Amino acid sequence: MAENLILLADAYKYSHHKLYLPGTEYIYSYLESRGGKFNSTMFYGLQYFLKTYLQGIVFTKEKINEAEVMLEEVFGRADVFDRRRFEYIVHTYGGHLPVRIKAVPEGAVVPVQNVLMTIENTDPACYWLTNFLETLLMQVWYPCTVATVSREIREVVKKYYTATASAASFAGIDFVLNDFGFRGASSVESAGLGGSAHLVSFAGSDTLPASIFAKRYYGAQQAPGLSIPATEHSIVTLLGEKGEENIFRHVLNTFPTGVIACVSDSYNIFRACEQYWGSDLKEQVLQRNGTLVIRPDSGDPVRTLLQVFDILFRRFGHTVNEKGYKVLPPQVRVIQGDGVSYSSIGKIYAALQQAGISAENLALGMGGALLQRVNRDTQEFALKCSHAVVNGQAIDVQKTPVELSAEGQLRTSFKKSKAGRLKLVLENGAYRTVGEHEAPALPDQLETVFENGQIIKEHAFADIRARARQ
Repeated sequence: MAENLILLADAYKYSHHKLYLPGTEYIYSYLESRGGKFNSTMFYGLQYFLKTYLQGIVFTKEKINEAEVMLEEVFGRADVFDRRRFEYIVHTYGGHLPVRIKAVPEGAVVPVQNVLMTIENTDPACYWLTNFLETLLMQVWYPCTVATVSREIREVVKKYYTATASAASFAGIDFVLNDFGFRGASSVESAGLGGSAHLVSFAGSDTLPASIFAKRYYGAQQAPGLSIPATEHSIVTLLGEKGEENIFRHVLNTFPTGVIACVSDSYNIFRACEQYWGSDLKEQVLQRNGTLVIRPDSGDPVRTLLQVFDILFRRFGHTVNEKGYKVLPPQVRVIQGDGVSYSSIGKIYAALQQAGISAENLALGMGGALLQRVNRDTQEFALKCSHAVVNGQAIDVQKTPVELSAEGQLRTSFKKSKAGRLKLVLENGAYRTVGEHEAPALPDQLETVFENGQIIKEHAFADIRARARQ
């Protein structure tokens, strides 16, 4: 059953049709990332919300009836919700939304404190509708933030590949960070939306809804999230500690070719690397037409990995690449899937570099820290009104709150908003926000993507990936 858009707003917003000044005709609001953990934000995910919630007939008599019952219960009074506001849209527009939304192309990476999206009503009788939609549209913060985190990790990986990895291995960067976050996501919708945001920068994923979302809402021709056969502890521990080596042998026999991952810390990761993989099963591993990926899954990542690599280099040997760093034989690699986050990844690769180990030996799996350990304040998202028309008069709207500094002095808060109708321009490769009529020689990078109930501009997943890597 489709959600009732009439009920997808903060409750207090149902009073705004009365609280706006009489004579209000148009409200124009904008979305920005005001700052946060990273200096730039990748824009991604709006198309999902447009297709799922805003496109086509979204208001009907039945949905108005449902909302009226609910909101009278919520407020305990009948003079807050005004069904006539929604009935007007049903009768005049057939239930389509009379709003215009402009946005930067999805996949664009924009410095913080720039406009990313604008929304305005196209019918003066629906002035209340612009910010009524804030609650839902603000949720674009989530895919934008996951896409941003994933991209920033790719930049870290590229840094260490550039410093330590062979040129021939660079194609493997797409598979360095793998999404293990499905089970830790707050919902299937979050897994699909956040997981597909990750796939803008990487191709490794065990979150199937991510590929479903990319195909369903962004026209991906094939699943963009790829995976490999892999064990879990329920498989490896099935015969107890004494049977672990037999399980390992069974894994190799079952998939004699291709890439296969095996969790190896069920009992003693160092014994598993030294004795089982590195001695008893060594020849079978080296004779495979494919790669065994050994997975430690507990302990301090840096200390554990350094010891694991020391053992594997001794048991399997290594080459030294053109940059002077050690590389395991192609039949053996390692994946770290525990304790992986943006903050830990740089420390892990820095420790490998210091130990003379190439980054190309290691892949990563990231779960909750990728899809769940983010919030709206990670990149300080906000949607604010910056322009209005009241009784025919255009008004630039702005808030400039003050706050106390640590020294007790008044200063302007970072929550200061922008004023006027806005434009995002690209000049000498750099984005900046200007007034609508400023910089007339520079085209507005904000494109109309939605107007009066219809999606005007769509972005294909392949194009978003290409844009994100420019």
